[in-house]
Amino acid sequence: MKKFNLSDWALEHRSLVWYFMIVSIIAGAFSFINLGREEDPSFTIKTMVIQAQWPGATAAETADQVTDRIEKKLQELPELHYTKSMTEPGKATIFVDLLATTKARDVQSVWFRVRNMINDIAYTFPQGVQGPFYQDTFGDVFGNIYAFTGDGLSYRQLRDYVENARSNILSVPDIGKVDVIGAQDEVVYLEFSPRKLAAFGIDQQAMLNALQEQNAIAPSGVINSGPERIALRVTGQFTSEDSLRNINFHINDRFFRLSDVANVTRTYIDPPSSVFRFNGKNAIALAVGMKPGANLLNFGKALDDRLAQIQKTLPVGVDIHLVADQPKIVKEAVGGFTKALFEAIIIVLAVSFVSLGMRAGVVVAIAIPLVLAITFMAMEYSGITLQRISLGALIIALGLLVDDAMIAVEMMIARLEAGDPLNKAATAVYTSTAFPMLTGTLVTVSGFIPIGLNSSAAGEYTFTMFVVIAVSLIVSWIVAVLFTPLIGVTILPEKWKKHHEEGHESRSMRLFRGILTTCMRNRWLTIVVTFAAFGVSVYGMSFVQQQFFPSSDRTELVIDMSLPKSASMAETTTQVTKFENDMLKGNEGVEHWSTYIGAGAPRFVLAFDVKQPSSYFGQVVVITKDVATREKLQKQFQDYLDKTFPGSDSLVKLLELGPPVGRPVQYRVSGPNVDQVRDYAMKLKTELSKDPYLAKIVYDWMEPTRVVKVDVLQDRARQLGVSSKDIATSLNGIVGGMTVTQLRDSIYLINVMVRADKTERSSIDALENLQLPNASGNSIPLSSIARFEYTEEQPVIWRRDRLPTITVSAAIQGDREALNIVKDLEPAVAKFAASLPPGYEIKTGGVVENSEESQAPIIAVIPVMLLVMFTVLMLQLQSFSRLFLVIAVAPLGLIGVVAALLPSGAPLGFVAILGVLALIGILIRNSVILIVQIEDLRKGGMNAWDAVLDASIHRLRPIMLTALAASLGLIPIAEEVFWGPMAYAMIGGIVIGTALTLLFLPALYVAAFRIREPKPEQA
Repeated sequence: MKKFNLSDWALEHRSLVWYFMIVSIIAGAFSFINLGREEDPSFTIKTMVIQAQWPGATAAETADQVTDRIEKKLQELPELHYTKSMTEPGKATIFVDLLATTKARDVQSVWFRVRNMINDIAYTFPQGVQGPFYQDTFGDVFGNIYAFTGDGLSYRQLRDYVENARSNILSVPDIGKVDVIGAQDEVVYLEFSPRKLAAFGIDQQAMLNALQEQNAIAPSGVINSGPERIALRVTGQFTSEDSLRNINFHINDRFFRLSDVANVTRTYIDPPSSVFRFNGKNAIALAVGMKPGANLLNFGKALDDRLAQIQKTLPVGVDIHLVADQPKIVKEAVGGFTKALFEAIIIVLAVSFVSLGMRAGVVVAIAIPLVLAITFMAMEYSGITLQRISLGALIIALGLLVDDAMIAVEMMIARLEAGDPLNKAATAVYTSTAFPMLTGTLVTVSGFIPIGLNSSAAGEYTFTMFVVIAVSLIVSWIVAVLFTPLIGVTILPEKWKKHHEEGHESRSMRLFRGILTTCMRNRWLTIVVTFAAFGVSVYGMSFVQQQFFPSSDRTELVIDMSLPKSASMAETTTQVTKFENDMLKGNEGVEHWSTYIGAGAPRFVLAFDVKQPSSYFGQVVVITKDVATREKLQKQFQDYLDKTFPGSDSLVKLLELGPPVGRPVQYRVSGPNVDQVRDYAMKLKTELSKDPYLAKIVYDWMEPTRVVKVDVLQDRARQLGVSSKDIATSLNGIVGGMTVTQLRDSIYLINVMVRADKTERSSIDALENLQLPNASGNSIPLSSIARFEYTEEQPVIWRRDRLPTITVSAAIQGDREALNIVKDLEPAVAKFAASLPPGYEIKTGGVVENSEESQAPIIAVIPVMLLVMFTVLMLQLQSFSRLFLVIAVAPLGLIGVVAALLPSGAPLGFVAILGVLALIGILIRNSVILIVQIEDLRKGGMNAWDAVLDASIHRLRPIMLTALAASLGLIPIAEEVFWGPMAYAMIGGIVIGTALTLLFLPALYVAAFRIREPKPEQA
């Protein structure tokens, strides 16, 4: 019975196969058009934020009574990696980080369980705790941010236009979340003089109760009168600040207006919770997100069109400015990646035509669009978009996918040279090379298994590399055995001139034969030299710079300005404004900038490190002219900030690729006692300052702040009928303000707040003379029942896994990478950590920790990769000795990797490591096909020596062509910030690996099987 032959079947069903090819090309073209576009692939941020408030409590009290209870309960969560908390007076913020092994699809269900767990213990919180509140949309991205400015307009007038624009934008197709940033809430302040009220004998609380009761909305009934229902409405609610001023009170048998005893002003909350500015002007921003899975370019165009329409409806002076434009960035990025892809295609085609000739080159060339078209269809079906990773994967796959087509064409040419008819030569593709090619393909794909099974954020970020390369390589095998034979029969001539015989060999072929023969004759010398080179490369690896992910090549600069924790909003605004005026206004290298005071910028790219709102924090996002200008301005800005604001923690940084890290070098000092942790953190800083590559070492929290302690004389206060709660409530109402009711104005609710006038709420002396009403209605001076004294307390407490933790972090000066710096510091830090008492520890954070967490899943999956590789190889080879020969070449590719990285200065980063793992599969692929061909020649009756020699010579051209195609195809991405290190590593590894396959492997083969060169008369 005739064995099934897929290539033969294709020739017998030519019309059907041609139909499949045409449909694949057309469908692939449509899929390419329909594929979503992104700058970077999305990944799940496995962090949830839980907040609770306990007004009036200190940071220490809040940490012990609220934060600790939540963190203790969270430790029961199986998926928990760690908890990190920031506790401020009266406010607890807990970050819940899940294990890297948590599947992205399971994250939402975990958050649901977290909510239930914390809600179950809410009854254990102290009385007065508000919350907890949950934010599980921490990773939402707002790719488009628009700034609205209005000359001469108040915040309220500008906000009306912004709210109308928001309502309009919400109808754009695929719109996601739309947030308003920088809007200042209006407030009506009733500013009293406590002394004046006391002098008039007015009970402030009675007056406030009267305000609340008049402004209340309560049901007043409905009259059913015959055929109709008539509602009753009671008037008296406040409609404006004027209606408040004119209200009359009757207290202590006296009538008086509110304006007689209070200054009624309608303004904005002072101090504001956050401020947004664009190019130094006060503004309000709209941050716009997109629904997941939508086409960003189409969405961006629809959004731009809608904003253009809105701009036409705005009055003169109200302008819309584009702050962040992710669709434009994506269009440029995808355009650049696509250009690199087509450049790689041209390079691969040029290699094919130059090396194989026109006709054979055309056969190989047709295979490329077929494979890409089918891959595009698979990408669309799988929901994979065109972005940095998937397009880079296509470029990497290009040099590999032509290998199958080249092997198929080479086999057809070899059979034509042997005199076979064209159809028989085409069917030989399947019988002779299909299964060795499939083995090589599966081995190459298995080299990418660590990427596919890596569940960390970095693994999720690079996951599409595995899918795209796996699909394209498997499709390339199908194309090689199904489509390529038919294309070859159509294009190739009936006969082919022989070129493998010695008399017809080219000069280069004769040179290779001579070198190969020398290596085989001097087998042990070849083996020793190769392993010596491997040893040198292992040593040389210690000189290669280590890296996690590189910084982005976008033109943004992000300036973080953290003042001392006691800084007011006014002081933060002053420092940020000075920086804007001195360094940004009139700077020719700056396109525009946006400023965020009291909070950080929203997540306008997924890898952005979002900061928590704080009055002492400001952030400026600067768009520079180009990357070169960005590099120059980064140093200028950092130098200015360090000199001008030495007491502030200022950092000028670039956007990151991959998961956000912050300052690259970080150490965490943890322990049960805050004071001890502070001391050890300061000593650690002294150790770190000895490293010349570290710049401006800072703490995330350290300095205590001043507080005024009101020490109540309890016996005296109780005697006079005043409680601590009465005192605290009165002080809060005077200093901070207390909401008593609300004005209802259009879509807004405006709080009416009572507080003391400015002179009395900002003076300690005035507070000491505060007159407090007691239960009898008499006024009592506060100074008679309390003493005022200054003391210190922590304004913020950071904890990790329930232990107070200070993070000592540093930026880098010079070209050395963070991983190498931490390695240099390891002995000193380890010695210092060993000197700490039990319960205190130092952990490495930053880039090193993220890198280890991302690489750990890779290391865990490597055994699976090796098992799959060995299993596939054994199915093909069915020999332990031949298996050893095949895998012996794989680790020697390190020689080429080090030889490429050291001279280029490219670091060995996370992506480069993935490339090195993939290189193992590529080298094994070439080795297995060569070994199989040697065995086939030996089975055909050729003596062992000649079989090794002829098989190596026969594989020279396809291996060299694949190496050329793969390495030259990587050139378009070799200068990319992200792909460059991987490109250099793979180019070096492929080039050296090719030489090892063609020279070292034959020498190892004849040595392993003790094959001797036959004497001339035996040859």
